[in-house]
Amino acid sequence: MRVLVAEDEQRILSFVQRALEEQGFDVVPVRDGDEALSLAQVEHFDVLVLDIMLPGRDGLSIVRRLREQRCATPILVITARSALEERLEGLNLGADDYLTKPFYVEELIARIHAVLRRSSADRSSVLQAGELSVNLLTRDVRVAEREVELTGREFDLLGYLLRSAGRVVPRTQLLEHIWGYDFDPGSNVVDVCIQRLRRKLDPYGELIETVRGVGYRLRG
Repeated sequence: MRVLVAEDEQRILSFVQRALEEQGFDVVPVRDGDEALSLAQVEHFDVLVLDIMLPGRDGLSIVRRLREQRCATPILVITARSALEERLEGLNLGADDYLTKPFYVEELIARIHAVLRRSSADRSSVLQAGELSVNLLTRDVRVAEREVELTGREFDLLGYLLRSAGRVVPRTQLLEHIWGYDFDPGSNVVDVCIQRLRRKLDPYGELIETVRGVGYRLRG
């Protein structure tokens, strides 16, 4: 696991780096907020550990900037201040956890593992096919970073096709799982819903292929 640790106090930075490396983490230490942001924007990290009081750009502004750029890397914020307002501001900006100085390094390691577990669970709830992304928890749908509004049926249908990506799904199976048993197998409700989905997902609606006489397939 690769961790960026941004802390301006050299003693704390060295201590944290040594402790994390002993746990098997690959640590990149920095003491400046501008450098921390630049690295987080261009390199891959599994988690970011940011002190709030950094030279240059402060920790909270780094969190704000990364979340505005839709960076989903888990972020743990560290501060010497314990004011509730500051903790809430960090969490509302998109930080995943908060730790107040002084802290035990064992707690820092435990919190890093916790945010990594949560991040892993969140990623498993996101389905993707090319530029199409569907979050099953938040019901957020995006095509090439453009947000798409779907009805409940449309969302359920798209999610089912994504979970079956690459496989042909018969119309009768879609009727059973999305609309229920009480729908007439001869109904064209699936076809109508597919047409609406294709229009809303344009130009990525073509990912949904019609398999004549059988059903539909979403290209993975």
